[in-house]
Amino acid sequence: MKTNAARILDGLSIPYRTLEYAVDPDDLTAQSVAAKIGMPIEQVFKTLLCRLNTGEYVFGVVPGCEELDLKKLATAAGAKKAELASLKDVEPLTGYIRGGVTVMGAKKAYRAFTDETIELWTEISVSAGMRGMQIVLAPMDYLRATDATVADITKSAVAA
Repeated sequence: MKTNAARILDGLSIPYRTLEYAVDPDDLTAQSVAAKIGMPIEQVFKTLLCRLNTGEYVFGVVPGCEELDLKKLATAAGAKKAELASLKDVEPLTGYIRGGVTVMGAKKAYRAFTDETIELWTEISVSAGMRGMQIVLAPMDYLRATDATVADITKSAVAA
């Protein structure tokens, strides 16, 4: 099955592959997805819709093992504050349901900010735009397809 995200990549002649997995509606975590597709959690990026204090919506794209730092995201986006968009607003604003949100093919071309760790990998995984399917591609190709800004947008891990 071709998703809008896959069609966009095809249109840009960007190579990718899709990985399908069984969906557990009670466990949509990146950890679960990473285990099911056999990729390290650090390379499985989750896409979160956020609302800036300016009223603008933006995407924050971070590794599955990290937490989005809303203050850093706001700074990167040139705003004072950011908050996660309400779950009830995600589908009407993006066209995607929780667990299937992707920057590519969203209803509107919201600005996207991707954590700088994306550049550490030869390939990453992002949602294909539906639950149960991931797209695996090179980070530079993802950045080209999404026009995402690379920034430090995760919370610092606490030293053990």
